[in-house]
Amino acid sequence: MLLLCVFFASYAQEITLKGTVKDSTGTGIEMANVIAVNSASKVLESYGITNHDGLFKLNLKANVGYTVRVSYLGFKTVEFSFTAPEANATKEIVLYEQPDQLEGVEVTYEMPVSVRGDTIVYNTDSFVNGTEKKLKDVLANLPGMEINDDGQIEVEGKRVTKVMVEGKDFFDGDSKLAADNIPANALDKIEVLRNYNEVTQMKGLTNDDDNIALNIKLKEGKKKFWFGEVTAGYGTRESYLAHPKLFFYSPDYSINIITDMNNIGEAPFNRRDFQNFTGGFRSPGQSEGSSIDIGGDIGGLSAAQNNMAKAIDTRFAAVNFSYSPTKTWDLSGFGIYSYTGTLMENQSLTTYITSDQVEDASRATDQKVHLGLAKFSSLYKPNDRLQVNYDALLKMSEDDEDVNVLSVSTTTDEINEKKKQRPLSVNQNANLYYTSLNNKHIFAFEGQYIYQDEDPFYNSIRDNFAFVDLFPVDEGQSEYDMNQDKNIITNRVDAKLDYYYVLNSKSNLNFTLGTTQSNQNFNSNIYQILDNGSNLHMPMDKFGNDVTYHVSDVYLGVHYKMIAGIFTFNPGLKLHQYNTRNEQLGTTVHDNLTSLLPDLYINAQFKKSENLRFNYNVARSFTDVSDFAAAYVLNNYNSVYKGNRELESSLNHVLSLNYFNFNMFNFTNIFGNITYTKRIDPLKGNALIEGINRVGTTINSNFNDESLSGNGRYQRTFGKLKAGVGGNISWSKNYNIVDAKPRISESFVQYYSASLSTNFRKAPNLELGYKYMVNQYDNGGTATTYYTNRPFAKFDAAFLNGFIFTADYDYYNYRDKDKTLHNEYGFLEADLTYQKKDSHWEFGVKGTNLLDTRSLNRDSTNDFYFSTSSYLVQPRYVLFTVKYDL
Repeated sequence: MLLLCVFFASYAQEITLKGTVKDSTGTGIEMANVIAVNSASKVLESYGITNHDGLFKLNLKANVGYTVRVSYLGFKTVEFSFTAPEANATKEIVLYEQPDQLEGVEVTYEMPVSVRGDTIVYNTDSFVNGTEKKLKDVLANLPGMEINDDGQIEVEGKRVTKVMVEGKDFFDGDSKLAADNIPANALDKIEVLRNYNEVTQMKGLTNDDDNIALNIKLKEGKKKFWFGEVTAGYGTRESYLAHPKLFFYSPDYSINIITDMNNIGEAPFNRRDFQNFTGGFRSPGQSEGSSIDIGGDIGGLSAAQNNMAKAIDTRFAAVNFSYSPTKTWDLSGFGIYSYTGTLMENQSLTTYITSDQVEDASRATDQKVHLGLAKFSSLYKPNDRLQVNYDALLKMSEDDEDVNVLSVSTTTDEINEKKKQRPLSVNQNANLYYTSLNNKHIFAFEGQYIYQDEDPFYNSIRDNFAFVDLFPVDEGQSEYDMNQDKNIITNRVDAKLDYYYVLNSKSNLNFTLGTTQSNQNFNSNIYQILDNGSNLHMPMDKFGNDVTYHVSDVYLGVHYKMIAGIFTFNPGLKLHQYNTRNEQLGTTVHDNLTSLLPDLYINAQFKKSENLRFNYNVARSFTDVSDFAAAYVLNNYNSVYKGNRELESSLNHVLSLNYFNFNMFNFTNIFGNITYTKRIDPLKGNALIEGINRVGTTINSNFNDESLSGNGRYQRTFGKLKAGVGGNISWSKNYNIVDAKPRISESFVQYYSASLSTNFRKAPNLELGYKYMVNQYDNGGTATTYYTNRPFAKFDAAFLNGFIFTADYDYYNYRDKDKTLHNEYGFLEADLTYQKKDSHWEFGVKGTNLLDTRSLNRDSTNDFYFSTSSYLVQPRYVLFTVKYDL
């Protein structure tokens, strides 16, 4: 509150200068820059950007003299002196065209924010107060930007798909590594590239509204020189960290080296990051109306909750490079290695819907995960009419997990599970784009080949095997030692050729010819290890799989894009010929299908920075080979699965409405999205449940599934205050088959947030916020609701010429509607550092989980049960740190 009082005391001494910027015809000029420079100190004290009517607003100190400068590309700059009175004032400004003087204007002061077409440029020095350490800290100060719970950068509610530094890719396909590692003191400007398309010829031909990229511009002292930092720390409970980082950028080549070692839970790269790391790849047929799943089984490995676990030990190393042998040829790539050793302990209560059984289970998990990625890219662009790309991405891992489970329901059972796998995948892309001499004819070829080899192994040892009536096991053994080998080999080819005929500057025709050919082989077998060490193999006809599954999709599409006034229309049709077959048990099942799938895109561009977009897509979905395997497989100690070789595809209708408004006149950012999905003939789980055990399969349901989701955010800056409110709502209604009876499952998840923060350049800054979550689950009349109230606060201050203090606090109040569960806990992290001006050395004290909270809560649901869990987390650590800036 003291900070807010200080703010309002200073704010009361300000007046507002308002006015309009017009051209010689009296038309308001949108996105003109207006700055006010203190005549005495020569410091830029206020700035504004005109709205669609040419209106501007400057907050100025009363009785102070200013030089006001107004500029817009293609117009002569206007400059005048202005002494701010004690009351608000107005000023009308006229700019006259001077197209020949585009480069001749002397730029004395840079705008904190400027807009050039689809690019927003932030001058980072205008948004920092000296407490920022990494890129993510700077992004938090910029309007419309945030870091989501997965550590990825989002702009205007959309996930950033590419981060570049000086125009060079920075670990393409991920933004978390950039947010966490690029030093804040190296930043000069941040360019937000909206409607981003890597291929110049394709811009405007395709709908790229959801494509957002960032380009980081470095300070002059960071170019052509090595820079970075080395951080080391040691503390209580033998905690440690080490973060060496090294960067080099020049016009011809760049190198980024990032390493990390710690045992305090700061996992720089986890399994979720690995699964989501695309390397910038996308399937050529992704937007053509087909979704053909090829799996990506991770063997049922457990996942740490938000990087929180009882113990986490991490080793990480990554190298990114770019090199330009010639002006027309660019090479780039990266290599990533990550090791994480994790100890997890959790206590869960699971209610099984049909049996009314409640399982109280405690789990202790010891997991060791080695992850590796490598990418190589080549871009050849001899001229503006031809571009050739080649990319190859290798992903591999080595995972081992031991889980000890104590399950208490109607009986008590102790189970030891072991899981391991060594999956490998290779993804290659080859793309070619060619434009004719008259720019009327554009050809685009995109091809992709994917190879995957997955080999999850599962073992469980227990005194009581839940499925002795189903499996021909030897019951005369001292314990049941059940084992399962699986292997899935995938070969998939996607290719398409697009031809664009540009009718005029506002319309074009697009014809597409493409195909997807996916082939998967699935093998599995189950055996019991007996007391004498020999193996008892289960009969192959019921407990061993040897399946070949092939999907062929050949399609022809046509789209017409037209701009009419503020509207852009882009309707299309795709004709698909599908053929599937699965071969197993000596027989083959075929399925042939022809589908005509429509899509529609409409964009209403009200202003340069305000639009409303509508999308409608119909897509046909195919599952992967594991759902077709007709013999039994073990999912875990209380779940067995049997595939269904008669499965067919499902049809999905998806409608979405997106609104975006970025108003620099009053620094308001608004975005919202509503998406409705209807699934026809959806693939559904069909299970027989006895107690806490279930035997499941998959069927095509006769009932349709529906889901509706929406999210939105409103953010506005008032002087030195920034306020924001937002929310996410998700509703789904599914029909399931449980014990041969249809059952309706509904979930309604709500998440709301509000925050108020200060943005002083010299005074301390405080952010106060509140998050509220409601998770409602109703499975066949069995309903439960969980609530989470989560106030939070963030504080940072720079003081005494070199000290920086930051603190981050989250409080959780977790309960259920039936008042059977109520937990309260909080997490506090704080850092205190000292770095003398112009010194390379920084010394600090770092505290994690300072309140020494020992557990947190999570809840979840699926078609058969709902569950709430309590997870143990790492204890309090206090570390002394030393950092050296290179």
